[in-house]
Amino acid sequence: MRAGKGKTAGLIGALALSVVGAAGAQERTVVGRTADGTQVESILLRDGSGMQARVLTLGAALHSLEVPDRDGTFADVLLGDKDLQATLDKPQYFGTIVGRFANRIAKGRFTLDGKTYQVPVNNGANSLHGGTRGFDKVVWKIVEATADHATLQHVSPDGDMGFPGTLTVTATYALKGNGRLEIDYRATTDAPTIVNLSNHAYWNLSGEGSGSAMEHELTIPASAYTPVDATLIPTGVLQPVEGTVFDFRKAKPIGRDLRRGDEPQLLHGQGYDHNWVISKAPVRELREVARVHDPRSGRVMTLLSTQPGLQFYSGNFLDGSTVGKSGRVYRQGDAIALEPQLFPDTPNQPAFGSARLAPGETYLNRIVYDFSTDRGAPPRR
Repeated sequence: MRAGKGKTAGLIGALALSVVGAAGAQERTVVGRTADGTQVESILLRDGSGMQARVLTLGAALHSLEVPDRDGTFADVLLGDKDLQATLDKPQYFGTIVGRFANRIAKGRFTLDGKTYQVPVNNGANSLHGGTRGFDKVVWKIVEATADHATLQHVSPDGDMGFPGTLTVTATYALKGNGRLEIDYRATTDAPTIVNLSNHAYWNLSGEGSGSAMEHELTIPASAYTPVDATLIPTGVLQPVEGTVFDFRKAKPIGRDLRRGDEPQLLHGQGYDHNWVISKAPVRELREVARVHDPRSGRVMTLLSTQPGLQFYSGNFLDGSTVGKSGRVYRQGDAIALEPQLFPDTPNQPAFGSARLAPGETYLNRIVYDFSTDRGAPPRR
């Protein structure tokens, strides 16, 4: 069921103040403050067709996205916390940008230009998504906002979380009409550093709080994936998917092979939490990296990106302790994450390419979500 105008569930439910521009302009709303008193805002984006999104300044997070099903009924297809305090108490990357280095770095250590750096270890023995205070935990500055797009900026100083170089990052979210959401992540630096940014949205195309997403049919056009050790660090092997549970070259229900006891890789991450090899290096032009079809609602999401890897995570650690935007509890498999990015642990594995960014260069990750239904394009309202 579509959450009506002004009634979107979640952080928006307890708003005290809204800032609205002229007719057709962008709408911003204050949702609360962090522990140090920093104000957190929500930005509402609309494309004129009924599709709308909310972006939070905390973590530059995509907090909600409402799209129609095959019958034209709109629903929010993103998981998220019920309020800001829940996010502050237990950050889970719901819809946030992840960085300075998305995914894992073995033992939180890497060498760049002959110097070894140590970043915080926050995932067993490894660093995950930028360390203990990654980009998901900072409040971003709004530098531009209109009715259908918003650009946010964060400046990460030299030495932040142990990473070298002052990194200036922008995140742009834009609704383009006809069911299309575009995300553009860019970064520049004043000294050599490493960068890997992605979005960590949790998707359930049946609608947030609707239950399991394991019947969603997933396609990933990749002939290889990167197996991991028991700590979820890639072994360095590019393993063919053919004949394995990791073969999604033809659409199949996500849950079909999840209980296969003869595949040790599924035990390491309690399900899928692996990188698929889309290409050996980033490319200039967008191309399809995944497609998700929900037979129940008829919604279809086609994911495009320029990145070489796609981390697919099957919601393995949603443990029933989180109450979501609709007031329902999230359990294992209630959503999936699809994160276009460099391969995990690239700084320590030269065969995976390079995560190095130098002064004068611009890091870019373009991500596009194209929504349709199994009855065709989304209806206009």
